[in-house]
Amino acid sequence: MPSPDDAMEEKFDYNEAVAELERIALRVEDPATGLDEIDRCLHRADELIEGCRNYLRSFRTKTEGL
Repeated sequence: MPSPDDAMEEKFDYNEAVAELERIALRVEDPATGLDEIDRCLHRADELIEGCRNYLRSFRTKTEGL
């Protein structure tokens, strides 16, 4: 039976996460973006970065045995 982490890993799209991080960076750099929006962006960026790190760690673990 797959663990909850396996299910999350399958749903996680690394390329989409990177694209969203790029969009967040543009939004945060925009002088018209308010502080509340920047705060939300930074929290979302933290989530995406953690997901990317987990994805890359998992990928490394899977490929080390090859």
